Amino acid sequence: MRHAEKKRQTKETNISLSLDLDGEGKSDLKTGVGFFDHMLTLLTKHGRLNLQVECEGDLEVDQHHTVEDIGIVLGQAFHEALGTKESIERYATATTPMDEALSRVSLDISGRSFLVYRVDGLKDKVGNFDTELVEEFLIGFTSHAKVTLHVEVLYGTNTHHMIESIFKGLGRAIREAVSVDPTMKGVPSTKGSL
Repeated sequence: MRHAEKKRQTKETNISLSLDLDGEGKSDLKTGVGFFDHMLTLLTKHGRLNLQVECEGDLEVDQHHTVEDIGIVLGQAFHEALGTKESIERYATATTPMDEALSRVSLDISGRSFLVYRVDGLKDKVGNFDTELVEEFLIGFTSHAKVTLHVEVLYGTNTHHMIESIFKGLGRAIREAVSVDPTMKGVPSTKGSL
């Protein structure tokens, strides 16, 4: 099983995270941010990952450091769990409806960190969750997973649905991109390395 465990402790957060890429969609999440737990649960389920996260963050300040730092640690774990990247599919695109909302998430496990985030029309908050933190999470994840990620919401009116579509789509793209093709030898790159 492709697995990694990571810890990160700063003056702002204390995070323990465990990730299995070849999981069953099980999650055990204690981030202190209810809506974010809900989104990570969706990512885990649709990515067929197993994910455990415990975070003590400075929520008395706001949710920013918690969400951003979990993105960083998840990216680190993802990168480590992939190992040599031999025989992975590498690329995936998921177009995911959630009621009136539709997102497209495209992933390249390239070894190059790059995020394109084209999401307009979100309200500032869902409950007490700052919606701008979706992008902060994805920046942290993308930078440390060393992947290229394009995220677009093609349309939608309900902010909860739009964000939910993104997280489900990211899970689906991860599941496809990390899947192993036993007929492929080495890494899927003409350079011989990712």
